Formats: sequence, structure tokens, C-alpha cells
Amino acid sequence: MKTLVRAAVLTGLCLGASTRTAHADYIFTPFIGKTFAATNTLSTSLLPVTASVDKQTWIGGASAAWLTRGVLGAEVDFGYAPRFFKSELTRPGSNVMSLTGNLLLAVPLSVTRDSLRPYVSAGMGMLHAGVDDQINSATIDRNLLAVSIGGGAIGFLSPRAGVRFDLRTVRSTSTGLNTRTLLNEPLLGYWRATVGVAIRY
Repeated sequence: MKTLVRAAVLTGLCLGASTRTAHADYIFTPFIGKTFAATNTLSTSLLPVTASVDKQTWIGGASAAWLTRGVLGAEVDFGYAPRFFKSELTRPGSNVMSLTGNLLLAVPLSVTRDSLRPYVSAGMGMLHAGVDDQINSATIDRNLLAVSIGGGAIGFLSPRAGVRFDLRTVRSTSTGLNTRTLLNEPLLGYWRATVGVAIRY
């Protein structure tokens, strides 16, 4: 009898898990937007501070998300901001790229129905800074561990296509003094506001 009960319970759990997976959406979202409130203390051996950061600059990218009908979800997010570093000494190719993996917590579909579905996100990943100084022949090619925190909303206009609004900050986690180089660790980060076309599979 106990064996049958255990088998029934395991079967129910497996069916429940498969049902929850079947009701999950895979959402691909190319986006575009602007960065603001940027922070930068990157430097090279030739320049104490490489460049000031634009107050606002364009950013583009894409995210691939897995979102259930309940609360949980996850995503991989990529962003690229060309001309992020503003200086007469830097080439147009100077840029910042981010790649993060994030946990999503969304308002359940049972609450939002067909309206906008708010969510919050948090995760970690990498920030890459590329700076090319024409005058001093100095370059920066750095990968920094970063955190990503934000939120937004997703709404669908049809069974397959919709819109996604997102606001988040992506910032490096390096702080304080690096005992190996006896220099302060660089800080790099920004806020970004984006809008994208959400494609549901």
C-alpha cells in the first residue's frame, strides 16, 4: 500500500512539473534605449582616468527569457552601448557590453490576465569595457564582474508578439584597493531604460 501511495505521489509531482513547464513561455526580446547616471573610474597606465561618460547614450541588445504563468522566470540579457566613453581622445569604437543571467519574479498571469505583467529582475554577469585612446596609444580591454538589478513590464498584443518595457542598473562589483597592484579597483556602471518587441514561443 505504501508503495502505491509513493508511486501515486511521484506520478502526481511529475505530472505537475510537466504541466508547469508546458505552461511556460519562451520570450525573445530585441530592445533599444538609453543609458544614464553612468559611473566610470577606469584608467590605464598612461591616463589617470580614461574618459568622462556620456550623460546619455544609445544602447541596444536582446534578452532570451523563460517565464512561467506563475511567479518564477529566468533570462539571459545582452546589451551593447557604442560611444559610451565621451572624449576627444577616444575612437568611435569605444564601448561597453554587458552579459548577465537574471532571475525574474513576475506577477502571475492569473492576476494580470491580458494586461501588462510587471516583474523584477536580479542577477550577475560580466561588463566589458573597450577604450582606444588615439593620442597616447593607450587602450582598455577589461572584463569586470557585474550585478544587474531592475524591473519592468511585458504585455502581448497578440498570441505571439508584444512589447516589453525595462529599467535596470548594471554595475561592476569591484570596490576598494587591489592588493596586487596597490591601485583602486575600477568601477563601471549605468542605468538603462529600454523598450523592445517581445516575441513569444
